Amino acid sequence: MALSKWTRFFHRWVSILFIATVIAATIAAATGQSTQSPIFYLPLAPLFVLMITGLYMFALPYVRRRAVPE
Repeated sequence: MALSKWTRFFHRWVSILFIATVIAATIAAATGQSTQSPIFYLPLAPLFVLMITGLYMFALPYVRRRAVPE
């Protein structure tokens, strides 16, 4: 699988993981759990991965266009 296709596939699955952690944090907040609980920091890890893969996919067309001589 090409790197760009693998990145898109990985980005989709990490986004599902991110949504699940946000839902878990929302449920924890609704049940009155302390905000010092580590569950409120769980969405940050997939969010960082989404940022990296998203920036890669955003820049890919510009890098490809520059690499191809006209």
